[in-house]
Amino acid sequence: MQLTTVFLRQAAVLIAGSLIAGSLMAASAFAQSVSFVEPVDGATVTSPFKVKFAVSGMDVKPAGDMTVKTGHHHLLIDMGPMKVGDMIPMDDKHLHFGKGQTETDVTLPPGQYTLTMQFANGAHQSYGPELSKSIKVTVK
Repeated sequence: MQLTTVFLRQAAVLIAGSLIAGSLMAASAFAQSVSFVEPVDGATVTSPFKVKFAVSGMDVKPAGDMTVKTGHHHLLIDMGPMKVGDMIPMDDKHLHFGKGQTETDVTLPPGQYTLTMQFANGAHQSYGPELSKSIKVTVK
């Protein structure tokens, strides 16, 4: 009888551990984030230079598409992340990729810059700091 009790306790611990591990894996599989494929943070580049965007847990769709968990990239020059729901302006400091582009060539004069990738919905409303990433680059 004691052997059966020990076995059942061990089985319960294994099952609980498996459920927790499965939940953590599922949560990370659905985590939403953006990243720069290139350039890397701290890179020295020559103008024009290639910028490649990546997103996880969301799908890239053109501007105007308001499907849940979709949006498109924006590149903010010398600006930080935007608040959730803020409309991303259209000017030379806020570059829009409303056709669903995931890479572009950027031309900047020599200097040091902060590049912030900001993911936003089909109406250009920011998904907030959670879906942004900033890096620093030096243009020679």
